[in-house]
Amino acid sequence: MDKEQAMKEFKAYEKMRLEMYDFLEQFIPKDENGQLDFSQAKSIPAKEVFDRWFALDYQARKIRGIAINCLGLKGE
Repeated sequence: MDKEQAMKEFKAYEKMRLEMYDFLEQFIPKDENGQLDFSQAKSIPAKEVFDRWFALDYQARKIRGIAINCLGLKGE
């Protein structure tokens, strides 16, 4: 994989990560320190949480493969 394609995958991961935080903040307000306040959380649609998490996890696994290949490591 070339550098341009690798950067595309990294950027896709970062975009998905930020979207996940935005999604969570729709249901979980922040406290005065800017941390998610789970004690004030609304009900979250479980299927949507899983779908977003699965997509994020899949992207992370793609990046893991890129890193392993670039570093010449063996996958476990």
